[in-house]
Amino acid sequence: MGTGSIFNIGVSGLNAAQASLAVTSHNIANASTDGFHRQTALQGTENPQGTGVGFFGRGVDVETVRRAYSQFLDNAVLTAQTQGSYLDTYNSQISQIDNLLADPSAGLSPALQSFFSSVQDVASNPSSVPSRQAMITQGQVLSARFQALDTQLTQMRTGVNQQLTDTVTQINAKAQSIAQLNEQISMVQSNANQPPNDLLDKRDQLVADLNQLVRTSVVKQSDGSYSVFIGNGQTLVLGNQAYSLSAAPSAADQKDYSISYIANGATVPISTSTLQGGSLGALLDFRSQSLDTAQNNLGRVAIVLAQTFNDQHELGQDLNGNLGQAFFNVPAGQVVTNANNTGTAVINATDSSVGALTGSDYRLSFNAGTWTLTRLSDNTTSTFATFPQTVDGVTLSLASGAAANGDSYLIQPTRTGARDISVAIADTSLVAAAAPVRASAAAANTGDGKISAGSVNSPPPPNANLQNAVTITFTSATTFNVTGTGTGNPTGVAYTSNGNITYNGWSVQITGTPAAGDVFTIGPNTAGVADNRNALLLAGLQTVNTVANGTANYQSAYSLIVSSIGNRANDIKVQSTAQTALVQQTTAAQQSLSGVNLDEEAANLIRFQQAYQANGKVIQIASTLFATILGINS
Repeated sequence: MGTGSIFNIGVSGLNAAQASLAVTSHNIANASTDGFHRQTALQGTENPQGTGVGFFGRGVDVETVRRAYSQFLDNAVLTAQTQGSYLDTYNSQISQIDNLLADPSAGLSPALQSFFSSVQDVASNPSSVPSRQAMITQGQVLSARFQALDTQLTQMRTGVNQQLTDTVTQINAKAQSIAQLNEQISMVQSNANQPPNDLLDKRDQLVADLNQLVRTSVVKQSDGSYSVFIGNGQTLVLGNQAYSLSAAPSAADQKDYSISYIANGATVPISTSTLQGGSLGALLDFRSQSLDTAQNNLGRVAIVLAQTFNDQHELGQDLNGNLGQAFFNVPAGQVVTNANNTGTAVINATDSSVGALTGSDYRLSFNAGTWTLTRLSDNTTSTFATFPQTVDGVTLSLASGAAANGDSYLIQPTRTGARDISVAIADTSLVAAAAPVRASAAAANTGDGKISAGSVNSPPPPNANLQNAVTITFTSATTFNVTGTGTGNPTGVAYTSNGNITYNGWSVQITGTPAAGDVFTIGPNTAGVADNRNALLLAGLQTVNTVANGTANYQSAYSLIVSSIGNRANDIKVQSTAQTALVQQTTAAQQSLSGVNLDEEAANLIRFQQAYQANGKVIQIASTLFATILGINS
């Protein structure tokens, strides 16, 4: 073995040390680069040289540069990050609703309390014009508060639409970049038969970024390219080809954006339920699970308040002696026709029983002569063939036209309730504080019977004969006759002390022992400007359970909205905190293998520097030996 071989061995060692120094320097330079995996120059011995006395080594060869990569650890980070991004996005969105509704000054509760306090003031001073004006003003303030809350929620909906658009733009851009890297990686690997580590890192980082936008699944192909899928298996990247998503107004409801898949010139809507994880999934889930629910339930409170207050107000009498009219303008439910419908059917939805409203939206679809109504809050379905139909306090009717197979409609009974509530009167004399009937006993009565002032029976609307005069004449201490329009003029009616006597939509009670010939009269409440009986009933509505089939009052129904959103927000916050810790743990585990440790790399620099110097010494010795040989020959 000659000095040339020693020289070559030194050169190979010098090159190997130089390669390791270059890789170490590259690691140090990219210590803070997102997605970078630590690299190592792998060395192997050159094939030995055979001689009569054995095999002599011929030095070292740099076989490849390998990155410290574990698919298991990287996938664990991806899984944790997509859920972390989902929870972070959901938390930032729902906290806005929580802060809005629970605000002690800007929420609905103070306005509700102030309004009913003003109604109580009218009950205390029914003839006071300032009290009546305050009641109208506080009604307007309450309506404005409903409208302001709805405006904020609507702005959040607009914000969600914009964020969906921005997120889809990012998804499309990253998909395009992954496709381009697929092409570069496949080309490099086919030509050099070596892994292009930095390109692989860039692609993996793009996949990680994409996974934080929407949960993806990745399949590695034989040529080294990635196939990326989202949703229900829609292909986002295939080799060097990237497909696109779009965010545009939904055909079912133009106010909400939906996500569609674009391939080969066709646009196909993607079911919201399949787009899970990441910020995109969080935005869609927040809208359907929290924003829609909050806006619908707030609208339900507004509708029930307006309708039930009107029902009682219309049973009263104003300062002009007329029956009361609507105090609030009651919001109506809305029907959104799907933009893809081909039929001509027009569907109407009327809130026929506001106490039975659920706060849910409904999807009405038609196929083969059958209508299917789905309650979207729990996917309960019912089918029917004809109209009208009443479900959960909503009456559906076919206004005109005919449906075609596949037509659908979105029924929103309460969505616009908070937006559309308003006060219907401005004249203080129209506040119906008095009861429209009054009972009295004839001065000539000889018995000790006493009659109550009389009250109007609960809604529905007043009886047409409500204010017609009715006379009760006792024929004995135990029986009486009734005369008056609408009563049927019964005779010999059995008398029970303090029992209800009900005709023409009113009720009175007589106590004591009337004598034969005693007369009691129920008729119009003439000049009843100081009467507060209906105002008391209006004020009492504050604590009456009129919402959710008689299980909640206005305040408790609103408190339930606040509580539900608050609990959900707290749950999401707790999950987000826990997920952040999990992301940190999985990232730490991944970085322990793939991350750059600057202390370790500094030690490697010294080690490879010494190797470089040692191999330089080998070359120097080989050169000296060669010079010695030349000297001998000379």
